Amino acid sequence: MNFLIALVFGAISAFAFQPVGWWPLMILSIAALCELVARSGSLRQALLIGWGFGLGQFVIALNWIATAFTFQAAMPAWLGWIAVVLLSLYLAAYPAIAAGLAWRFGTKNRLALVLALAGSWPITEWLRATMFTGFPWNPAGVILVDTPWLAAGQWIGTYALSAMVMIAGGCLWLASCREARLAVPLGAAVALLALIPFPALLPVDTPRPIRIVQPNIGQQVKWIPGYEEIAAARLNKLSSLRDRRQELIFWPEAAVTQPLSDNRPGAASYILEERSAATREVGDRDLLLTGGLAFRSSDRRNVDGAANSVFILGPGGRFVGRYDKAHLVPYGEYLPFRTVLSAIGLSRLAPGDTDFQSGPGPQSLALPEGWGTAGFQLCYEIIFSGRVVDRHHRPDFIFNPSNDAWFGSWGPPQHLAQARLRAAEEGLPVIRSTPTGISALVSAHGKLIDSIPWGKAGIIWGYLPPIAPPTFFSRHGNIIPLTIGFLLLITAIALDRRARYRAI
Repeated sequence: MNFLIALVFGAISAFAFQPVGWWPLMILSIAALCELVARSGSLRQALLIGWGFGLGQFVIALNWIATAFTFQAAMPAWLGWIAVVLLSLYLAAYPAIAAGLAWRFGTKNRLALVLALAGSWPITEWLRATMFTGFPWNPAGVILVDTPWLAAGQWIGTYALSAMVMIAGGCLWLASCREARLAVPLGAAVALLALIPFPALLPVDTPRPIRIVQPNIGQQVKWIPGYEEIAAARLNKLSSLRDRRQELIFWPEAAVTQPLSDNRPGAASYILEERSAATREVGDRDLLLTGGLAFRSSDRRNVDGAANSVFILGPGGRFVGRYDKAHLVPYGEYLPFRTVLSAIGLSRLAPGDTDFQSGPGPQSLALPEGWGTAGFQLCYEIIFSGRVVDRHHRPDFIFNPSNDAWFGSWGPPQHLAQARLRAAEEGLPVIRSTPTGISALVSAHGKLIDSIPWGKAGIIWGYLPPIAPPTFFSRHGNIIPLTIGFLLLITAIALDRRARYRAI
């Protein structure tokens, strides 16, 4: 029965995330989780409670993954929901570990239980972001993106924000147990973090005009033969509505479906033709940053790999630079165990038999014409806290092109919320361009300056936001939330041992 209750409260907590965004539901659900863990009669029961809570949360919050299968004719759409459940069964292991540690060190002391849960949660979220290529989607701290606690992210990072959420839920539980003497000081400490101000932004010498393009090209038509001409016309039309100012123009991930790079002999002419077509409406001093494909050939004859890339192009298709995506999506950009899985009928969710190959990781590329330095995170690379910027060469902004057309109405707002956390953590503006939404301009404080709704075509016309000084988190990374997590866990162990000693 307690497992089913945990499952229900886990499902309720999913509505704290976008697009619903009722963040107090997470606080309430964590309070319920504390009570269920405290009632557990054994470590096995506590692990099962945490696993049920995580399962309920992930199945509901990750429902958008099932939508991707509706665009894959080789596999039935119902397989998408099986994929959601199977992934959730795995991801739920991390809340289970946190709940198990909370029970192990909190059976004799309620405060120790709360601190153990708050300490273990950021550690297990970091593990979730690291193990088996990592999938840190929807950390608990992301529910605070529209609250005053967002500013604390510049100091302690996303995973420590998750610890704050656990403490808030724990305080609610302590208060319900008539432990106000413990809940009040702990809750007050968390509340005070909302008073942290963002730093002043660095002054800008000259405004730098930008244009973010959202063509509203759905995944169901993107790869239809011949549709690339319609897509190109729409992208160019949205890019041509300009005044006479110099601009940086941003297009989505894979906006150009034909390759923009190919190292085989004889490919130079058609590559130049594709680049010229993409920059047809680019002005004499404009730059286009667009998602595209790069073919790779080790023998200079046959294509044996590809890169999902961002190309920087000038007028006439002039090549300025390229970033290759490093953190690839299993089943989306490559098929693990291809020989075995393809033999049983499974395939990639994206068209094509050629797997993508990863790039070197976060890079900052200098732009000409006084545009400064750009950092890049392609699609879901932006969700990896502490791993989005070349720390030895800090950029002036992060460009995050994405193709969220795969992911229905729940995935895009969740993706945007996590991009806003990266902006606050790093003190850098984030520019997002997607085919169907949500494209957005995000300040260096994580605030939403402008956006284009999901399912609409349009442009964002504005100026490149100023940057903030390097934040405490940007200088030290995830060592901060991990240290906080271990300190909370050690404090819980000390309280637990003292309670056991007194009971003797």
